Amino acid sequence: MATQKKTADVDYSMQEKILALYELQKIDSKIDEINKVKGELPLEVQDLEDEVAGMKTRIDHINAEIEELNNLTKQRKREVDQARIMIGNYKEQQNNVRNNREFDAISKEIEYQELEIELAEKRLKEYAAGIKAKKLQLEEAEGLVSEREADLAAKKSELDGIEAETAPQVAEYEAQEARAKEKIDERLLAAYERIRRNVRNGLAVVTVKRDACGGCFNRIPPQRQVDIRQGKKIIVCEYCGRILVSDPAEAE
Repeated sequence: MATQKKTADVDYSMQEKILALYELQKIDSKIDEINKVKGELPLEVQDLEDEVAGMKTRIDHINAEIEELNNLTKQRKREVDQARIMIGNYKEQQNNVRNNREFDAISKEIEYQELEIELAEKRLKEYAAGIKAKKLQLEEAEGLVSEREADLAAKKSELDGIEAETAPQVAEYEAQEARAKEKIDERLLAAYERIRRNVRNGLAVVTVKRDACGGCFNRIPPQRQVDIRQGKKIIVCEYCGRILVSDPAEAE
């Protein structure tokens, strides 16, 4: 909204807008050069942060699985203790039976409880093996997280150092960028930004050099060059879509 207000307050000519676009491109190119110094560091930092976050989530899941196995272990142990108590009670009852049928019925109950104990102890062994395997996974994951966190700290430190060193330059360029944008209307700025995103080197505005486009180096017809020098309208390269301007230095 601020850009719209300022361009509305001052009626800049198309030539002034084109010159402002050219200045904006030079400033943005300087900022691009500073960003090149960072190289792949910002992406590497982001990738490491995502990887560490993913590993920590995995560690949380492993810990939850270990806790679940520990709870199942406690439950099975309680079941074994309960079954042994019941077996003891049944054996006492056998001493007071009145006939063989009652004795056989109690014997079946004892046999059932013994089978329950056997099954529970089998499950306990499985849980113990599961816990052991999970703890190995946990140890491996925690070691990997420590390594990645060390890598992340080193990359972040390097990136922070570059950003601190270049911050004054970037701040000055951003101030210049804001001043240049004051002369350019929002629609033209949007077109500029769109072209910058779509070209490999970020050059949305280029000069005509040796009768050719400074972006794709295709030849520009003489009449089109005259139109570009007059600066009465925005002219784009028919081959690469970049905005074409006359080099102010050559004009002088």
